[in-house]
Amino acid sequence: MKAREVAYRILWEIEHDAYANLVLDEFLRREKGLKPPDKGLITEIVYGTVKYRARLDWEIDRTVQKVERLALGPRILLRLSFYQLLFMDRIPAFAVTNEAVQLARKLFHAGVASLINGVLRNYLRHPDEVVLPDPDKEPLLYLEIVYSHPRWMVERWLERFGWANTVKLCEYNNAPAELWIRVNTLRCTPETLHERLWQEGCVVERSALVPEGLLLKAAPPLDTLPSFQEGLFTVQDESSMLVGYAVSPEPGMEVLDVCAGPGGKTTHLAQMMQNRGTILACDLHEHRTRLIEENAARLGIDIIRTMVGDASLLDRHLQKQYPLVLVDAPCSGLGVLRRRPDSRWRKQPEGIKELAELQGKILESVYQLLAPGGRVIYSTCTIEPEENSQVIEAFLRKHSDLRRVDLTPYFPYAPKTEEEKAELAMGQRQYLPFRDGIEGFFIAALQKEPR
Repeated sequence: MKAREVAYRILWEIEHDAYANLVLDEFLRREKGLKPPDKGLITEIVYGTVKYRARLDWEIDRTVQKVERLALGPRILLRLSFYQLLFMDRIPAFAVTNEAVQLARKLFHAGVASLINGVLRNYLRHPDEVVLPDPDKEPLLYLEIVYSHPRWMVERWLERFGWANTVKLCEYNNAPAELWIRVNTLRCTPETLHERLWQEGCVVERSALVPEGLLLKAAPPLDTLPSFQEGLFTVQDESSMLVGYAVSPEPGMEVLDVCAGPGGKTTHLAQMMQNRGTILACDLHEHRTRLIEENAARLGIDIIRTMVGDASLLDRHLQKQYPLVLVDAPCSGLGVLRRRPDSRWRKQPEGIKELAELQGKILESVYQLLAPGGRVIYSTCTIEPEENSQVIEAFLRKHSDLRRVDLTPYFPYAPKTEEEKAELAMGQRQYLPFRDGIEGFFIAALQKEPR
């Protein structure tokens, strides 16, 4: 029961605005006596319960009598119990029920324990009595409940991508996140690290898109690996690594990286520069600039200088211009929802418009810091056009001295389709999970005319 009690307490914190990944890590560090299988069970229950909240609440609301009187605590306990019953086949139903009743007795009182026992046993006797929405009659409700995404998200995607692709996108978001790492080419080669990780007990695959990308199919905790402790790699997603190639800095250059924390892309640029030159990495939050410094130190990088500052006001504080500027803009993150299971419930459609306005302000600020002939690379981890192509189009309309840059020569792989070839040639690429099989990212490159 220890694992389920910890899972319950984490879920309670998440319901009170804690971030799932942060509070999970904190509990797993703090709780003594948890064995690796316990930690794995807690992680799966927490992330799965958060991810499938809408589906679980649908089951609960149709199983509990007088559901309007159900308090949050018992609802959370029912959610994690229903998650195990619906999505974790390896756990016997009687074990789920018995442990939920024991935990209810400990957390609440005998009355709640009786309620939990009755609800779960009634469901197990008549599971087919809970009827899911009909996809033909109520397609939006079906997507919202069965795939557990907010109604406004699936409505947007259905209009833009159609039914089949929206389903694929939701399925992608609900799948377990892959663990990608980036080889620290300052200290080893991809081939060397690939072999080393196998020796350390990992199951490893090479990326088909980026030469320094490795996929860990199975691995011990990363911080226990000698190769991690020696700074031979860092965690970074495959699509995120492509941003570094869009920048493609040369050794010895001066680069400005805004909204840079926690430093994955920044340290990638430093690797490409062979740790020669200068990178000014700016972020609004001091704790994120500290993370950049810590990551750089572990990887043996010393060309990064950090600065705390508002990216939309940087032109007021910096007096020089840069030949290369990376804007990894703050965004809604709707392209990386599988990595942040609670994120889907935190977002609101109004936030997209607000973020687009901020993104435009940041680009206006860095425009003043871009040297004639210099390039600005804009990236986000969202799939929403208001934050991506529309931001770039508005920016170009304001500045006649900017032109799009063909990304094809910079990328480490050949375009797979005519559509991708055309996008790269016009200086931007929208990666879509259901089409490209990677996290949703947007990358665009613009160049200022030389004087």
